[in-house]
Amino acid sequence: MTPPEARARFRGGLRVPTAGLCPGWTQANLLAVPRAYAYDLLLFAQRNPRPCPVLDVGDEGAVRTSIFPGDLRTDLPGYVVYEDGVAVAELSDVTPFWRADLVPFLFGCSFTFEDALLRAGVPVRHQETGSNVPMYRTGLLCREAGALSGPLVVSMRPVPAALVATAVRVTSRYPAVHGAPVHVGEPEQLGIRDLKAPDFGDPVEIRPGEVPVFWACGVTTQAAVMASGVRFAIGHAPGHMAITDARDADYVVP
Repeated sequence: MTPPEARARFRGGLRVPTAGLCPGWTQANLLAVPRAYAYDLLLFAQRNPRPCPVLDVGDEGAVRTSIFPGDLRTDLPGYVVYEDGVAVAELSDVTPFWRADLVPFLFGCSFTFEDALLRAGVPVRHQETGSNVPMYRTGLLCREAGALSGPLVVSMRPVPAALVATAVRVTSRYPAVHGAPVHVGEPEQLGIRDLKAPDFGDPVEIRPGEVPVFWACGVTTQAAVMASGVRFAIGHAPGHMAITDARDADYVVP
């Protein structure tokens, strides 16, 4: 599918994780916050660039951005609506909730570098099984910014031990979509107690000879919304991303 075709199918009601869809096209995390929180979110992203790399910011009240020409209210496969930091609804269309004072942010997503991992011979388990990537709150706190604070969230992919260096090398070339892993190996060092119980997404099998590898995750911004009790916000359902018209190649560094 092309990005416009994918967005049309989501608008029509298709609800699936977007990993593996539209290879070569950049995927992004969505978080729309009232203007009163927009500067704090921008500052939070600047202070925490690994989990929160800003790809685009729309105008107040906008329903599209320069890299997402679709409708941010309908053209993702899933959304979460927050009130006072609590998820109050999970929907496929947030048009009734979209407000004129909302400022939409698009942050980099690690799904963008998965095609490069596959081409380098690194398996991507959640794509193999048709499930969502597992994501975990860690015990590491992000730098605060204004009203926003919260934990680092990471995504995890099992990687054969012999290919860990390859995974690091490949993903380090994509700093705008989280870049190299933040940790390899022991989840306990991140404060993660049970890999079989992710906070978001689905658990995946770690096979003999594989190592859990952790990348910073854009759901960190939604964890900050929850931890900070933000009065109102709309985000993508974790793993159900905005598929943009930007190319993966736009974010590769030599």
